[in-house]
Parts: sequence; structure tokens; C-alpha cells
Amino acid sequence: MLAVLRNRTFRHMFAAQVIAIIGTGLATVALGLIAYDLAGADASIVLSIALTIKMVSYVTLAPIAAAVASQYPRRNWLVTLDILRALVALALPFVSEIWQIYVLIFVMQASSAGFTPAFQATIPDVLSDEEDYTNALSLSRLAYDIESLLSPTLAALLLTLVTANSLFFGTAAGFIASALLVASVVLPSPRPSATTGLYHRTTLGIRIYLKTPRLRGLLGLTVVAASVSAMVIINTVVIIRADLGLSEHMVALTLAAFGAGSMLAAVTLPRLLAQRQDRSLMIAGALIAILAQTGLAAYASLANATVLPVILCWFLSGFGYSTVLTPSGRLLKRSARAEDRPAVFAAQFTLSHGCWLITYPLAGWSMSSFGMVPSLLVLNALAILGVLYARIQWPAHDPESLPHGHPELAADHPHLQAPTDHAQSDPKRHSHPYVIDDLHKTYPPADQ
Repeated sequence: MLAVLRNRTFRHMFAAQVIAIIGTGLATVALGLIAYDLAGADASIVLSIALTIKMVSYVTLAPIAAAVASQYPRRNWLVTLDILRALVALALPFVSEIWQIYVLIFVMQASSAGFTPAFQATIPDVLSDEEDYTNALSLSRLAYDIESLLSPTLAALLLTLVTANSLFFGTAAGFIASALLVASVVLPSPRPSATTGLYHRTTLGIRIYLKTPRLRGLLGLTVVAASVSAMVIINTVVIIRADLGLSEHMVALTLAAFGAGSMLAAVTLPRLLAQRQDRSLMIAGALIAILAQTGLAAYASLANATVLPVILCWFLSGFGYSTVLTPSGRLLKRSARAEDRPAVFAAQFTLSHGCWLITYPLAGWSMSSFGMVPSLLVLNALAILGVLYARIQWPAHDPESLPHGHPELAADHPHLQAPTDHAQSDPKRHSHPYVIDDLHKTYPPADQ
């Protein structure tokens, strides 16, 4: 897996990602402490509103940002957004009113909504080999998992030396370092083949996404990931502290079990994906997570819940969660032209965070209203619907190249002269990796 780091461009981009997400982790800890200083017992309300602002900005702004980004060199775009995020982080230590937190968080998350999909879409352009790209996706998943374990620990160590406000300077330093690393390499910037309006560019990714069966299947599986992770992220502290009466350290250990399961999946997936289809592995991961949480609900309804079954369930949930999400970049890469990838990655960014925007409040409401077992069952019912939708929308036979015709094109049209997988007796029929674009408007082709 680490061999992919020999590529200098990817090595710098990966380092930029790791440094930036560690800085973001520090900001998360510091934001909670600042919110408590300003709001006291109402800090949880402040943080929940900040989280809602984050999700709403992700859902609404990512497609618009992708449309705007397509008009600029990608390296300039990424560096500019990193600098903007650094400026916001530098401003956060000086807030004196709660509304200022909301404004700055919106600006930072709006910048992230523009940065993350463009960054993700750049990696398949840098690593054209499928095996290398798979290893890169696993490394990226590992980076997020390690950050979830490392950032709180690093923040705790730093807080013994500096104040909470100073953590934001670490965040700013992370974004500046990320900008310098991105600026140090040359990045491909595929441009749209034709000039189109803002509305067309804004909706392009969603239109490609919803017309592609494997991506509709990915949406169903993203519902599974959102349901499983929402139960863990939102309700672990209540389960461990209130239901089981255990310490804060056990909360951290239980959350670490989820991260450990996710890391194990990220390490093993490159080898598994070389032997199995993405669809079968991703559905298997979804079922592992669903069965684990359903099993915990059954156990807790028959006997007094204890911490060990929760830890085991969270470990398996993390494994299934990562198995679902890690290969998603491969599907997005396979389903769009290079120049359309930022729009498609932005569509996945928007739709996936739309799923979390539903499952986060659902997890909190069901837990506070009914308790752990009903909450598990409600979220698992939603996850099961996601799996069923994925199986229906994403056919088991999903070839990359499809034979199809272009009766509307002249025989000498450049598209018909391009290299194809094999010759056809009809000069207006050919086969090549098939994606939705201006010449291919339905999937599968209408004449297949």
C-alpha cells in the first residue's frame, strides 16, 4: 500500500491531507471548549447548531463550488481555499459572541465544501493506475481513522502547555502547510470541453450521478454508512455514560473500537478489491455492520447490556463502514470523464452529507425518546432499505465498456474515430468505457 507514496505528487497531496485533517481535529476540540466558555451549560446547543451549519453548507454549496472551480486551475483553487480556511482559524481565538462562531464556521465549512471534492477528484488524475488509486483510497481512509484517534490525544497534550484558543493557531498552521504542499506540485486541471452556464455546471454532477446505476447503488450504500456511523457518533456517550454508568475513558475506548475496525478494513481492502467486485464487497460490508448492530439490539433486549458487546459491535460496524465507503472513489472515477470528475465527486459529497443530515438528528431523537434498542432498530431499518435500494439499482453485471451506436453522428465524427475496445461491423457502433456525457445521455445505452 505504501508504494504509492513513491509518486511525488501524490506524496505531497497526501501529506497535505493528513496535516489539514489533524489541524481540523484540533479545531474541533478547541471549538467545544470555546463554546463552553461563551455559553456554559448551553454549549451543546451551540455545537449542534455549528454542526448543522456545517452539514447545510456541505449539502448546498459543494455543487456550486464545483461549478465555479471548473473555471480555474485546480492548484490555484485548492491553495486559495486552504489560505481562506487558515484565515478563519486565525480569527476564531478572538471571537467574543456566539454569532461570530456561526459566521466563521460557515465560512470555513463553505471553503471545505469547495476544497474536498476538488482534492478528491485530483487523485485519480494523478494516479491513473487502478491498483495505485485503490491503495491511495485506503491510505486516505486510514488517515481519517488515525486522525480521529490522534487529534484528541494531541489536543490533550497541547492543553497542558497552552490555552484552548492556541489550538486554533495549530489549525491555521495545518492549513498553511497544506497550501504549501499543494503549491509545490503540478496538478492536472482537465477543463470542460464546452463553455456552459453556471446552472448547467452546478447540476452536472447530480445529473451524471443519478443517471448512473452504480452510483445510485452507491447512494443506497451511503445511507447504510450514515445510519451505522450516526448511531456510533451520536449515541456512544449516552450508551456508555448514562445506560452503562461507565467512565469517560470507556467512551474513548468504545469509539476507538469503531476506528480500529475501520482501519482494519482500510488495510485489507486493496488485496480484496483485486480479487472481488466492488459491489459484492461493499454490500458485504453493509451487511456486516447491519448484522452487528441488529445483534446488539437483540442481545440488549434479552439481557442487561454490557460494554463488551458494544465494543465488539462498534468494531464490526467500523469494519463494515469502511468497507462501504473506501471503494466509493473507484466508482466515481469509473463513472465520469476526467473533466467531469470534480462535479461527480461534489455530487457524492453533497448527497452523502445529506444522508448524515438525516441520520444524525434521527439517531439523537430516537435515543432520547425511546432508548438504545429502538434507536438501533430504527437506524438499522433505514440501513436495510439502503441495501435493498443498492441491490436493485446497481446490477451485479456491471461492465465498464458497453457496445452502443451513434446513428445521429456523421461517420467521420471525431468520437467515432477515437480508439475503442473492439471493431464493429457498423461504423457508427463501437464499444468503450461508457459514462454519461453530452454524447451518451442514458445508462445503459438505449440501443444496447
